Amino acid sequence: MQDELATKLQQLRPRAAAIHAALQNEIDRLAFTNPVPHLAPLDHAMPALARDPASGLDSLNLEWRDAHGHRIGGIVLHADGSFFAEYDVVRAHPLDTSLFIEAVSAWGRDETIKSEVRCLPMSS
Repeated sequence: MQDELATKLQQLRPRAAAIHAALQNEIDRLAFTNPVPHLAPLDHAMPALARDPASGLDSLNLEWRDAHGHRIGGIVLHADGSFFAEYDVVRAHPLDTSLFIEAVSAWGRDETIKSEVRCLPMSS
């Protein structure tokens, strides 16, 4: 299993790096001032293989956790080339005080990456 994990990780690393860059780009576009949030480095994500219940094939899961062990983000790369990623931002929107930024997310298939900022309305 460790050999399979290492092989998948090496094989999918370029795609994971592109997804990671797309998530960071979404944060950068928000023009935060101090403190500027940054994604944890890709190398800090814990890798694991998990069986996809829909396809029955293994997916590569990369997961970031904070110092307390709470999940703060992850990338799931499926065997069919599709993926989903998210990373918690959890702060007020720097340009629109009526919004709170929950996370940035990315999804797609193969080389096609779409990404967005997930916002919630601030309660008054």
